[in-house]
Amino acid sequence: MIRSRVGVVGMMLGCGTGVAVAIMFAGGIRDDTAKQGSAPAQKDSQVQPDASQPKWTALFNGQNLDGWTIFPAQSSDAPKVWSFRDGVLICGGSPVGYIRTIKDFTNFELELEWRFDPKLGAGNSGVLLRVVGPDQVWPKSIEAQLESRSAGDIWNIGEFPMRAEPSRTDGRHTTKVSPTNEKPLGEWNNYAILLDHGRLELRVNGELQNVAQDCEVVAGKIGLQSEVAHIEFRNIRIRALP
Repeated sequence: MIRSRVGVVGMMLGCGTGVAVAIMFAGGIRDDTAKQGSAPAQKDSQVQPDASQPKWTALFNGQNLDGWTIFPAQSSDAPKVWSFRDGVLICGGSPVGYIRTIKDFTNFELELEWRFDPKLGAGNSGVLLRVVGPDQVWPKSIEAQLESRSAGDIWNIGEFPMRAEPSRTDGRHTTKVSPTNEKPLGEWNNYAILLDHGRLELRVNGELQNVAQDCEVVAGKIGLQSEVAHIEFRNIRIRALP
């Protein structure tokens, strides 16, 4: 995410335009997603899959960009910023923009893998959640950061209503709770994102790195940023939540 310095928590510079946003949170990070009152597992009975549970759906089919749209639109005579090869979605990084879903999503679990090319070096990108409003750089949304060594950070874009931990929040940027646990350049990392009504959870390689509360519940797109760096994605899938 393009960074802006902000002097007071609650005031921010939003991608070249001054905007004010309150991002306050009154508690520490907790992994409290387990439902209270869950029945203990039975030792002598085999747990059967719950057919009522939503199934995972691939957002990227590995063969084309069906279901996605690119902003700004790619020119037919220019090098493509977004391409695919061998089941991998490849972002060249320039021009700055994003690829987003055509479909809207509200409550969901989202998983994907990403990596940077060690020959080209580390870089920046992000996953945009609940993208609403007109296409622009950058649209109103919540960003799950993918900048190298900062995966798990949260950026609030366009005054998106939410509350984050104040002790780790500077303006619209909330840093992750633990030191980076990203893998070396060239290896695949896993991002597991839960956006369930007002609650956001970001897990990097299985570790809970950030939480936000009271996120505005609105149907929106899911986007992946093109932000100067070469980055690759694969196994992008989603599971809708009630």
